[in-house]
Amino acid sequence: MTATAPAAPARPADTPPPVPLPPRRRGTELGLLVGAVFISVCGYLAVGAATGHALPAGAAKYGAGLGALALLAHLAVRLRAPYADPLLLPIAVLLNGLGLVLIFRLDLETPGKHAAPAQLVWSTVGVGLFTGVVVLLRDHRALQKRASLCAALALLLMVAPILFPAVNGAKIWIRVAGLSLQPGEFAKVLITVFFAAYLAANRSALDVTGRTVWSLRVPTGRVLGPVVAIWLVSVGVLVLERDLGTSLLFFGIFVVLLYVATGRVGWLAAGLLLAAAGAAAVATLEPHVHGRVADWLHPFAGTAAGEGPGQLAQSLFAFAAGGLLGTGLGQGDSQLIGFAMKSDFVLATFGEELGLAGLTALFVLYALLVGCGFRAALGIGEPFGGLLAVGLAALPAVQVFVIAGGVMGLIPLTGMAMPFLAQGGSSVVTNWIIVALLARISDRARAPEGDPVACQKPEACRKPENHREPETRREPETRR
Repeated sequence: MTATAPAAPARPADTPPPVPLPPRRRGTELGLLVGAVFISVCGYLAVGAATGHALPAGAAKYGAGLGALALLAHLAVRLRAPYADPLLLPIAVLLNGLGLVLIFRLDLETPGKHAAPAQLVWSTVGVGLFTGVVVLLRDHRALQKRASLCAALALLLMVAPILFPAVNGAKIWIRVAGLSLQPGEFAKVLITVFFAAYLAANRSALDVTGRTVWSLRVPTGRVLGPVVAIWLVSVGVLVLERDLGTSLLFFGIFVVLLYVATGRVGWLAAGLLLAAAGAAAVATLEPHVHGRVADWLHPFAGTAAGEGPGQLAQSLFAFAAGGLLGTGLGQGDSQLIGFAMKSDFVLATFGEELGLAGLTALFVLYALLVGCGFRAALGIGEPFGGLLAVGLAALPAVQVFVIAGGVMGLIPLTGMAMPFLAQGGSSVVTNWIIVALLARISDRARAPEGDPVACQKPEACRKPENHREPETRREPETRR
């Protein structure tokens, strides 16, 4: 009888190593925030040294206030949105800080009409709302259930200014007890939420149903009708208010989201044609818009007639005087532009005093902000969040294009406010809300599945709708 070798002990099945969690980058965000506050304070000091040949007395208070706002927003992101994109908040703080510096610099040219203190108060309100949105809105998909309410509120906000007198030719303001509010700034966010929700729910019908017209598939009226109706009503109201800029913004967001939802380039071409036709019709029928088109076509007509250069001509002179590196903060002649130098033409001051190099850096900041929104849209993995992120990111992109094109003489002026940079409480508050929503979406997009901090609600951790578990193949049972 031969002895058998003892059986080898059973080895445990090889288990895959744990997947490392992606970095949260909150330390990176804090370092960038310190740099953003430092740059803003340096700009404040440079303005005081150039205009008064001494450092301004309120520099310490300005730096402490801006730093406190940045720290508050950072703590909210660190606690409630730990995986949010680390570039969003520092870019917003830097743009807001530079806007406060420019408005403080222009206040020195308009004694008795100081706008910087009010802008700082509105910035504080904006950071407060940013904190509230990040803390209270646990899941951005909660907005999808309230899309109809958002559309109704947006239309109500757009109709309200019609009852108030026009300001500088446009009925876009509500003035009560010395306070002014521009409801259209808030309406653009609500309309974007409605468009994203509706197109996400009807994306398949938009792409499949309908008939083909000139190689472009046009959806049926039953599918596309509600969105077009809301858009037509909003544009009609804004035409009555003589506000071409916001009308173009709404139309641009509508076309961008329609293109993203269907993936058809024809919608972009159709949108450009319709926008050109609508702008031409409004410019012909509306005297206020017609005057702006005439100034765009002939910016130096006032100089030739001996009446002096107009605002657009002064803006072009400012860009030319700035050259490559600019005249330096506080050393330009922006006061020659007139009453709109703190709002419509604040970019001309930036170009004159910081030059082409400063303008390039500014546009790069805006491009990074928009890119963060697009990156969140690509990583979210569900239709509504992707469309909402694209729409929110497209808002500042379209605004910057329209405003920069207007003050540089490429397109007619529209009277919109440069995001974070120009004077306007409604604008700065709305832009902080946009950044908060993008931070919430990017946190959801970058968070690992099942993370206990990011997934504070069970429904926030569900897999995307197009996610499928891998099927396990069952081995056939063997007969004994």
